[in-house]
Amino acid sequence: MKAQRAAVTRPPRVRARTTSIAAFVVLAALIPTTASASGTQEIEVELPYVCTLPSGQLPTTVRISAEFPERADAGETFSPSGVTTTVELPAEAVADLTGRGAAQVRAATRLEVGVAQNEATAKATWRGGAEPVALPESGPLTLVSKGDVPSVAGRGDGDLTFTAGTLAIDLALDAAAGAASADPASTDPAASRPAATGPDSGSGSDSLTVGCALDEDAPGQGLLATVRVGADGSASPSGSPSGPGGASRTPDREAQGHGQEERQGDRSPEVLETPPGAAPDRDDVPPCRYDEQHPPTDVSLNAYVTGYANVNKMKGAAYLPPSCLLIEQGIPVDGPPDPEHIIFDTVSWANFHYQGRKETPPFPSTFLSFDFAPVKATMVLKQTGPIRIDSRIKLRLSDFTTVTDTYVRAPLVAHVTDLEVNGTPLDVGPDCRTETSLTSADPDPANHPGNHLVLYGRGEQLIGQEATGYLLLSGGTLSGETSIPAFTGCGTADGEDLDRLLTASVSGPGNHIKQVQGQTCAIAAPVFPTPETPGQCTQDLQPYEIPVAER
Repeated sequence: MKAQRAAVTRPPRVRARTTSIAAFVVLAALIPTTASASGTQEIEVELPYVCTLPSGQLPTTVRISAEFPERADAGETFSPSGVTTTVELPAEAVADLTGRGAAQVRAATRLEVGVAQNEATAKATWRGGAEPVALPESGPLTLVSKGDVPSVAGRGDGDLTFTAGTLAIDLALDAAAGAASADPASTDPAASRPAATGPDSGSGSDSLTVGCALDEDAPGQGLLATVRVGADGSASPSGSPSGPGGASRTPDREAQGHGQEERQGDRSPEVLETPPGAAPDRDDVPPCRYDEQHPPTDVSLNAYVTGYANVNKMKGAAYLPPSCLLIEQGIPVDGPPDPEHIIFDTVSWANFHYQGRKETPPFPSTFLSFDFAPVKATMVLKQTGPIRIDSRIKLRLSDFTTVTDTYVRAPLVAHVTDLEVNGTPLDVGPDCRTETSLTSADPDPANHPGNHLVLYGRGEQLIGQEATGYLLLSGGTLSGETSIPAFTGCGTADGEDLDRLLTASVSGPGNHIKQVQGQTCAIAAPVFPTPETPGQCTQDLQPYEIPVAER
């Protein structure tokens, strides 16, 4: 394991006109710049795994990188950030996939992570998704997966350790990268079905789930990171010193009897699928209701969405405040035949709704540029077409487990509306915007051409248990990666042209987006809060839940 702290680069002193400085500063205002804090540890661990494929068990290299805090207070919740899982499958694995007729693959990973503090343990699942990758003609196949991880809190003082465990790789195998699976003009529902990122792939593709186990000779037995918790990270709640992996060095564990085992649940590290946070007051979010200009139907839903969007060039993230989404839920249709599953496909449509317009509320970003100049920029995301939501539900007949893969395709142009530098407004003009929509690599470009943002979410539900992950009705986390196009229309005729500066400093690929959708309110059958039932709708038919953004 190696930890390297990112270097903080200070900008050189610049002698220029105030307007030129302000023009440069606006670029950073879009996304507040950040640097690695002194209390952050960056880890990159390379681990040997053994993965089971049709040809047998094959050695596989897995690299895991993330950022953890160096320490936390007892009970303080934190979430590892920037989690990336890179899997390098050997050439033999590539032969297995090509033997199944695949030309490209799209992967979703599920890494089991053990969390331990003293003698108490818990488990978390780190999920990630990878962009489509063409199978190489020779050599290994590298899959780079990024995604969301649960938050964790230590119950008391003592080192909190994170250890890699089993890894599952869900592979969607496409026979021909980018090949059309149906006539786009066809009225057959199969023509509009998306490809999937997991084992639940759509028409024209196969699937395979690869199970991987940590090699018994893995360095540190898979240790990823250690976070000190409390005033003294080496002290356990009982005062016993901690050993490797957070296990307390107690001379005679059996002599302590079953009482200690019964208390372990109370002391186990707390793993939270959704990091806690303070939801905004309802007075601070825009209304989200249907009206005379936008009357509801029998399948109308509404929900709030919020989140963060990264900009690689600025090494920071912009906060999207809760925004209203009006949704028309589609009617399920039969999916492709499958002897082991019942499959349904649904296409729903949605629009942002702010003051009657299909856009988000304005969202400002404020920071100090050059460590002294306060800058405030305001942005709006505007739709250039309807938002399409494709969901595929697979019900496994053997145990009635359901898995739902959802793709959200949103054509959104970013507009810069206002800018202040040191309290002085800078005129960016009335139409400062990206030239096209934010753009993602679409898993099914033949049936979904054009520029649009793509977000993906997966929901899973075991019989008799609550669903986890993302479902359209109950909400959850969606994530994706986007390219920010070049800017145009920024500046005024008698002022400075800011297009090139904005493009050079902000535009580019590889910008991660993490969006959280709240529970929907079904207008035709509203569920109001009771002492026994959580609410889904307010009395005036707005979404009851206001979600909290997650980094």
